[in-house]
Amino acid sequence: MTKELENSFVELLEKHQNIVHKVCRIYTNSQDAHNDLFQEITIQLWKAYPKFRGEAKFSTWMYRVALNTAITLYRKSKRRVKTQDFDTVLFRIKAEEYDDTTEQQLKVMYAALHELNDIDKALVFLYLEDKNYNEISEMLGVSEVNARVKMNRIKKKLRSILNP
Repeated sequence: MTKELENSFVELLEKHQNIVHKVCRIYTNSQDAHNDLFQEITIQLWKAYPKFRGEAKFSTWMYRVALNTAITLYRKSKRRVKTQDFDTVLFRIKAEEYDDTTEQQLKVMYAALHELNDIDKALVFLYLEDKNYNEISEMLGVSEVNARVKMNRIKKKLRSILNP
């Protein structure tokens, strides 16, 4: 690849790397897994960049590559034997002045999100990123109506998980 193409890629990746970090956060549950997924997504973006035609915004294309990479790896990891992550075993001494309500609520929400299938996770992620249904449908390759219907079903499912 040319130096110009490489510089362009690096500049765009640095500008939009939060997208990749957010995707990693929703599909992983440890820092090591997050770092591995970030690296794999970056590699896939680099491999695919010469084919990026600019028909969509770079960020839209980046979401699509990142989500497809995460979903592919997530599906492969589902075939492995499940072990308990060390991070899920908490040994914490709680300071009296520390209020971990928000932290606990986020843990509950992420636990609920981890119960969703891979496509539903992607849809919720994009929804929480304030993407409109047109953008979501473009990134996930589904119709706008399908995205709306799926989101309503996911909301109901999350309510039942969070409020059994």
